[in-house]
Amino acid sequence: MRRVLLIASKTGYQTRAFGEAAERAGVELVFVTDRCRQLDNPWRDGAIPVRFYDEAAFLEAIGAVARQQPFDGVLGVGDRPALFAALAADALGLRGHPPHAARVSGNKLETRRCLVSAGLPCPDFHDVALDGDVDAAIGGIDFPCVVKPLALSGSRGVIRAADPDTLRAAVDRVRRLLARGDVRARRDSADTRLVVETFVPGREYAIEGLVEDGAFRVLALFDKPDPLDGPFFEETIYVTPSAEPGVTRRRIEQGVGDAVQALGLRQGPVHAECRVNDEGVFVLEVAPRPIGGLCARALRFAGPHRSVLSLEELLLRHALGESVNGYRRETAASAVMMIPIPRAGTYRRTDGVAEAAEVPGIVDVVMTAKRDQRMEPPPEGASYLGFVFARATDPGAAVEAVRQAHARLGIVIDAPIPVV
Repeated sequence: MRRVLLIASKTGYQTRAFGEAAERAGVELVFVTDRCRQLDNPWRDGAIPVRFYDEAAFLEAIGAVARQQPFDGVLGVGDRPALFAALAADALGLRGHPPHAARVSGNKLETRRCLVSAGLPCPDFHDVALDGDVDAAIGGIDFPCVVKPLALSGSRGVIRAADPDTLRAAVDRVRRLLARGDVRARRDSADTRLVVETFVPGREYAIEGLVEDGAFRVLALFDKPDPLDGPFFEETIYVTPSAEPGVTRRRIEQGVGDAVQALGLRQGPVHAECRVNDEGVFVLEVAPRPIGGLCARALRFAGPHRSVLSLEELLLRHALGESVNGYRRETAASAVMMIPIPRAGTYRRTDGVAEAAEVPGIVDVVMTAKRDQRMEPPPEGASYLGFVFARATDPGAAVEAVRQAHARLGIVIDAPIPVV
């Protein structure tokens, strides 16, 4: 049986989806994580424990296992795991992105420097050290601007500022976020700095793709129908196929492809985010990993002999060197809503899930938040309450279905008790 290293820091529904895909594909997964004690997957006892801040120890552990029984492929799920997947692929002679490219892609400041060097559209940006003189570092910045931590994902810590006062407040807020225990436990040196960049107006899009021998291929282009103009940037709905005209879709695909080339990504999945206006396609991020959470359920791929693959199975086959060129996203429109968190507090329950699932076009409503879990919206929050999925004949109908379903949900969150 072929063996694939699956490297992930988060455990749960996304890793289980890869486990189910591996069973369908006849692949043995060897799970690599820094949270072995928290695993609720069937391969818990065989997981390889690592720390995503010790590259030398990681490579030693992976090498020792590989000498006993070689691996045939490697995949990383999440931002830090994406870098370690690249390190493992390089060390073991497997298919994957180069470590340097994965490292640059995982750092917003280095990404922007790379895009500027390649002559690609990029907002004006400033490098800000958290322990330095913030006012001096941001002198000359145009407003509105956006504060971004270098190595957090999912809009965590991203804040729009309208003037110097709100900018200083935003920097202070992100500084407090980066000082939290769960963030500091990552031991990421990038957490000592921020990038402050000019706000880019326009619509935002997400792109799921594959890179094969340096050639970029779009698997799906998602519209984000809700405007993301700040001050915080909680994402809600993704819908594909894009309703934009062909010329706009081609501009986006070319812009992301140019960024992939500039960053040096060569082999494996990519998830990109961009904003588009009359001045061009501004690529905000190209992560060398697949889309996060349960959002991959919005994608299915039809291939030869009426076969249908999930994104996870498609990526496993690609990691093993199989050709997946014959697979294309199904033609039906598909939408996913990442259920927004209405306020910070303790999650108790969600009413109306069955009623939401009865909305025409709804495929599933999945609540991933656990009872008594502490929840926070952006910019501090790092998770969602759950996901709503819809399929329809056109993108507009799919979006309307998830909106109607969400309107039927009654989310109960107890407000935190104020400290006196």
